[in-house]
Amino acid sequence: MKFGIHNSSWLDCPDPAEAFEAVRAKAQWAENRGFVWFSVMDHMIQIPRVGAPDEPVLEGWTVLAGLAAVTGRIRLATLCTAVGYRNPAHLAKIAASVDLISRGRLTLGIGAGFFEDEYRQYGWEFPLQPATRIRQMEEAVQLILKMWTEPRTTFRGRYFHVEDAILEPKPVQKPRPPVMIAGGGEKMTLRAVACLADACNIVDGDATEVRHKLAVLRGHCDAVGRDYDTIEKTRIQPWLLARDAVALAAKRERLAARGPLRGFVGTVSEAIDLIGQYQDAGIDLLINADRRNDVETRELFASDVMPHFAS
Repeated sequence: MKFGIHNSSWLDCPDPAEAFEAVRAKAQWAENRGFVWFSVMDHMIQIPRVGAPDEPVLEGWTVLAGLAAVTGRIRLATLCTAVGYRNPAHLAKIAASVDLISRGRLTLGIGAGFFEDEYRQYGWEFPLQPATRIRQMEEAVQLILKMWTEPRTTFRGRYFHVEDAILEPKPVQKPRPPVMIAGGGEKMTLRAVACLADACNIVDGDATEVRHKLAVLRGHCDAVGRDYDTIEKTRIQPWLLARDAVALAAKRERLAARGPLRGFVGTVSEAIDLIGQYQDAGIDLLINADRRNDVETRELFASDVMPHFAS
């Protein structure tokens, strides 16, 4: 089992002008403590269940470029980029540039998009049918993969097109950077993973549900002739840890004033038990969605949890 951190809140420091310095320090700390993955939200405003809509939020790809220059080993990603936020040819160019800056450490995390209010605020068209957005995502990934690998790309799809497009320099990773498709929709999203992606990201559900989702993914792989084992299986979840029950009760009381505590809230031993269940279900990479910016949780992962799963 490998571990990562996802930066979903930009409130590590009280001054928004210091937000990048805070995320830089977090990414460097994670790299030095054995985490293999660091991702950031790709949203223009804060999303529901994480924080208030008027919280400060930095633009995700700009941040990744900055982190690429100040880290050296950890894999960097957006988790995830909604297909409607950028022309996919432009996104292919942005991602190739970040891969170059990082010397080949980028994973392109992409999804169909869900946050209608954000689309409306920024003037993007929001197709109401999820199936339409998923088809847009599939077509965008097809286009991006072509632009990363072909000398010139002509692509005429239902939603996107380019004519004899040049993308130079190509990404550092060969044959190209990995693509993660986020979401657990069983009919379309997991089928898109089987057809197009190098990694999936399961967002919701307990260990039993995760096991079920991965069984569905295996079925889609069998149907399209894809080797299921070539896909990295990841799980993102908010975690709040304390060393024992007494410390956990104190943490619950301290943090309750900031709203409901979502995700896993428990002791180190309880966390180890649940992570073992995820591992048995087939998860390769567990990502802590660091919504509360809780230093103790990150420290306990590094000192007490991750060594338990070291191979």
